[in-house]
Amino acid sequence: MSDQRALVAVDAPSDGVAILTLDRPDKKNALSIALRDQVSDALDALAGDAAVKVVVLTGVGDVFSAGFDLREFEQPELSDRLWASSDRFHATVLRFPLPLVAAVNGPALAGGFDLAVMCDIRVAADTARFAHPEIAFGDVVYGPLHDLVGGAVARELCFTGRVVEAFEAQALGLVSAVVSAAELMDTVAMYTDHIVRAPRDVLLRTKAKAVRRARVTERATLDL
Repeated sequence: MSDQRALVAVDAPSDGVAILTLDRPDKKNALSIALRDQVSDALDALAGDAAVKVVVLTGVGDVFSAGFDLREFEQPELSDRLWASSDRFHATVLRFPLPLVAAVNGPALAGGFDLAVMCDIRVAADTARFAHPEIAFGDVVYGPLHDLVGGAVARELCFTGRVVEAFEAQALGLVSAVVSAAELMDTVAMYTDHIVRAPRDVLLRTKAKAVRRARVTERATLDL
């Protein structure tokens, strides 16, 4: 039986900024079917809220997200739901019509790495690190990382699965800034303060240009 409790907290928009928090700290914010569906539902609702100009996505505790919940892959009866949920989740994040800012409060691994990469801006705590450990046993989502840092870096990180610490991530262009965990949300607010100065319709048009430029399609972008 999948987890039916609330796994996502959504702060009501304040001055155009909504905050969506992954709230599964006992599982390192692993992206279960239920959590992915709740993220998709929340983003769909926020996309239609005229009070929203930008969404900040972060995690409870000291981990951003450890990736997909691997236990669900061991349950054949969940197969159809697992892949439908995954497809919807990736498409919803990639096509979200307003800016998404990832406040990476700790490790972002596997699908958690993908989630951060699919956001428009990433600000990281100095405790953050990024890796694709799933290369040891399964497929890696390649396309969005390639679009962000280019083929040379993306291929190295995907083929090796090595860990990239926060300051190297900044040097590679994975994140815009690295600060202490205590400073993370204040630093993110500096970015969102700039974003919300723009009219919402301008943000919508600019994000649409970014999505078109990246040629975002659910299957091609995710290498399916």
